[in-house]
Amino acid sequence: MSQTTERPGHKLGLFAAIALVMGNMIGSGVFLLPASLAPFGWNAVIGWIVTTAGTLVLAWVLAALTRARPGARDPAGFVTEAFGEIPAFLVGWIYWVSVWTAVVSIAVAAVSYLSSFIPAITGIPMGPALCAIALVWAMTLLNLRGVRAAGNFQIVTVLLKLVPLVAVIVIAAAVLGTGKGEIRPLVMAELNGTDLRGAAALTLFALLGFECASIAAARVENPAVNVPRATMWGTGLTGLLYLLVCSAIALMLPEAVAATSPAPFATFVERNWSAGPAALVTVFAIVSCVGAINGWVLLQGELPRAMAERGMLPRWFAATDRHGTPRRALLISSVIATVCLALNASKDMQGIYEFVLLLSTSAALWLYLACALAAWKMKVARGFALVGAAYALWTLWGAGIEASGWSLVLMASGIPLYLWARRGAQAPE
Repeated sequence: MSQTTERPGHKLGLFAAIALVMGNMIGSGVFLLPASLAPFGWNAVIGWIVTTAGTLVLAWVLAALTRARPGARDPAGFVTEAFGEIPAFLVGWIYWVSVWTAVVSIAVAAVSYLSSFIPAITGIPMGPALCAIALVWAMTLLNLRGVRAAGNFQIVTVLLKLVPLVAVIVIAAAVLGTGKGEIRPLVMAELNGTDLRGAAALTLFALLGFECASIAAARVENPAVNVPRATMWGTGLTGLLYLLVCSAIALMLPEAVAATSPAPFATFVERNWSAGPAALVTVFAIVSCVGAINGWVLLQGELPRAMAERGMLPRWFAATDRHGTPRRALLISSVIATVCLALNASKDMQGIYEFVLLLSTSAALWLYLACALAAWKMKVARGFALVGAAYALWTLWGAGIEASGWSLVLMASGIPLYLWARRGAQAPE
């Protein structure tokens, strides 16, 4: 079994760790969510608040586990210590599913914004799905060139992704300040538990990735101090930014306009400023989505390699080329993402996005739930662990039977690979 060694002098300080958390969280979710959340009205605003609070609780649980069990290295290690290897494999496997379904969702978001420049995309049979597949494979080819090429590309895109978010906040403040805009009035009768659960499940996707500092704890300076701070600050700041941006778009645009717009950010800027800046915002949104695809494609290759090195997947997945790229794991992951896009090609872009978004969220929630239960069993931050477990279960319920059921089916589908890996590990060298 191969081991990953870290070169000295290559660790992240506090600010770099905060940037890692925020950079991984800010992808495509925020760019299409205003359309999905518009029908929920003020339930969506409350959903953002609940989701951010629940995510902060789960983030604290992971941070506390990192501090209390530094030898476990990552969430899969926490679950292994608490419940054994099989549960750890199941949650690690389903988290891998969450990663490649996230790739699918982000690719769909990028194509949705691209369609505002090239409307013909939506008029071609399977046009949106084919374009999304092309984006996934473009980023896969980039990652096959090695981590340096992917990393350089990621640096450039990360620097651009905050531009449209800040632009929307500034425009909303200016419009409301001059009295030229108005917010949809709050009607208490419209607030209900069903819509709140649905909105919370959708908004959680935009906050997936808060766990990255815990996963990368071995590469953070003084992790016992910096991982909790980076996790909490990164999650809190990103949640606040999302709350302001998505609420402004969903509540200031007419519901019919926001819900049907393929690019709600651009629609908001065009209605409140002009078409030129709106087109520029769309370009930034596309760049942000493509950059996020690149980062998650990198992760969808690294995760199965790490699991193979632990003996949880066949050693075949751990093989790397001369650049250190897990070529086999990367290609297999992108093939799976392609199949997912092809199977959902009959749905429109919003339909594909919302289903895969809920599937990705449900898949990640099993890892969060397992870590919360592991913390409870190991007597680490037990109060937060109890609240975090309850929140994870509540959000799984809100994601719906279809998405949560499919995530369970996909979790079970990995068992044959686990048995294959164990048989290979027991075979004589």
